[in-house]
Amino acid sequence: MKCDLHVHSVHSGTLPNPILRHFFQESYSAPAEVYALLRKRGMDLVTITDHDSVGAADELRQYPDFFVSEEVTCRMPSGTEVHIGVYDLSERQHCEINRRRNDLFRLLAYLSEQNLFFSINHIFSALTGRRAPDDFEWIAEYFPAVEALNGHMLPEANRNAAILARRFRKIQVGGSDAHALASVGTAYTEVPCAQNKDEFLAGLRAGHGRLGGESGGYLKLTRDILLLCGEMMREDRWTLLLAPLMALVPAGVAVNYALDRNFIRRWSNAINRRPAGVRQAIAARQEQPAWEA
Repeated sequence: MKCDLHVHSVHSGTLPNPILRHFFQESYSAPAEVYALLRKRGMDLVTITDHDSVGAADELRQYPDFFVSEEVTCRMPSGTEVHIGVYDLSERQHCEINRRRNDLFRLLAYLSEQNLFFSINHIFSALTGRRAPDDFEWIAEYFPAVEALNGHMLPEANRNAAILARRFRKIQVGGSDAHALASVGTAYTEVPCAQNKDEFLAGLRAGHGRLGGESGGYLKLTRDILLLCGEMMREDRWTLLLAPLMALVPAGVAVNYALDRNFIRRWSNAINRRPAGVRQAIAARQEQPAWEA
């Protein structure tokens, strides 16, 4: 069975940017459209991982091949921000997770108590801001899974996430991280021989998952951002006044990926490419000034 374990809909809300959030959504994809496209592209199970929301479930819980998930925005003890994929949860569990998401210790205790499967997402990307050395120690100790294939991350980011997963002996998961319909289902996780959701998740926990699909790239991300801009203008006609700014999107994507490549280089050198053990590598990274992260 195949499932795209990282995909967004209109319920992901607005961009976190203090200016753009007033008129730009994370996604304009209707849950029903995401569902139909995932099925068309060969997904046997469907889940949607909106940011801190399970709103898509209201439209899709009628389907037997759908299960509820979300991408939790979490504050680490270091003060950095990460995204955590949490899978197959209830609305009550979502509420409890939301209450705890800025206290990692309480959040991890709750996820463990509820026996919920979760992963750390796009760990080698600057998408959520800076990283701190002890973030990796928390991941090594308490996270069961690492997203090792993200359909919008650079190949080297995914490659280093896979190396980290093997080094920390973590389960690997994959998903498209699609915010626009064009990228839905372009990366996924497969559990061979699974016949239903419970068998899929059990196989995933047992380490039987396989990753399939593609990484991200300049043209793919540029296309998706332009598609999102088009959706924004279709929904709010006044934003047509911003159309000339779309010419800046290609340059913005290039800058974004340049920053990500620098981020990947710094942290892969610190965590994955040192001959010392993981804890020694983390300790060595602590000697570097925080501003360099």
